[in-house]
Amino acid sequence: MSTVSRPTPAWAIVTLREVMVKARDRSYLISTLVTLVLIVGVVVFNAYMSSKAEEYTVAVTGADAVSVVETAHETGQADGGNTSFEAVEASSREAAEELVRSGEADAALLVAYDGWTLTGNEELANGLQQGIAEALRAEVLEINAANAGTTPEALLEGSEFKTALLNGDAENQFVAQFTGFVFGFLFYMAAIVFGMAIATSVLEEKQNRVVEILATAIPIRQLLYGKVAGNTILAMIQLALYAGAALLALTFTGTADSVSTIIPASGWFLVFFLVGFLILASLWAMIGSMASRTEDLNNSSGPVLTVIIVALFAGLFAKGQLLVAASFVPVISTVAMPVRMLSGEIPLWETFLSLALALAAAYALLRFGEKIYRRAVMQGGGALTLRKAMKLEQ
Repeated sequence: MSTVSRPTPAWAIVTLREVMVKARDRSYLISTLVTLVLIVGVVVFNAYMSSKAEEYTVAVTGADAVSVVETAHETGQADGGNTSFEAVEASSREAAEELVRSGEADAALLVAYDGWTLTGNEELANGLQQGIAEALRAEVLEINAANAGTTPEALLEGSEFKTALLNGDAENQFVAQFTGFVFGFLFYMAAIVFGMAIATSVLEEKQNRVVEILATAIPIRQLLYGKVAGNTILAMIQLALYAGAALLALTFTGTADSVSTIIPASGWFLVFFLVGFLILASLWAMIGSMASRTEDLNNSSGPVLTVIIVALFAGLFAKGQLLVAASFVPVISTVAMPVRMLSGEIPLWETFLSLALALAAAYALLRFGEKIYRRAVMQGGGALTLRKAMKLEQ
């Protein structure tokens, strides 16, 4: 019994063509590789700087100052710390300042009738200032406690506090903010780079009248579906490579204690990115089909760029109820919903509701974009507005 093989759908052929053409593009491959190297390099450099020991030399003129520097050193080395302080004694204030001026000391810790002064040459490192300031407070607290006939612990009893949030996890706030910026930036770059690639490809085929030849072989809607699917696959592959490289680098360098929190949110970000990009891809294809030259793309891409920028800023700055509302708006939810997941636990039904709204919007925009594409892509002459394209016959 013989089996009849089904012909490959036209849109799949176009999709494969889009992917293969881009995969052979030297500039695309080089830019992807360079970006991967930069991402890994930034993570490794951050790990190196985090593990690099900070060593400070402080010029002092008396036993009290030596004690402060020693306390700073003990604190800097506590709990696996890598910050060290060394006291260099000088015979006078002027001698201590000369050590700083000549570069033999990073700063001079001097005491006078009006208090202590930490003197640097041209600048003072934040770690140096913070370490000496905390040590000085501890020394003074111990002296004042002894004079009062008590202990520093007794004076500070009841002053301990911890932070908490009614909604979310306080410890994850910085991670959420930073990762939200990364999500927003990746979405911004991919949506513009691959979105503009769709619009440019459509415009070039229209200008060269290639689309008229293709229309005799395959339905025009299949050509649109293939372009959208091909560039979506390329964007997803590139985004997955970037995210995977960053997470692997973070894991192997041990610089991210919250990788286990970032990974689930990153997975959802890829899912929402897929749907959000489908929406934008349809809009970019519409823009390309209505244009007649490259300058028209720049003039008509404003609304799409606005949506992309709003999504970026939602990931960066939206808080509270504004972030909750943004997480249900298609395209903007691409960044907003994963950021909410990083900030704290959210009900699973909200995630699926947001995804369902985005899928509905993607379907509606793809069908609407198909109608505009079929009407406008075969039209020559000047650029078309959306209203004019709607009035054209299919």
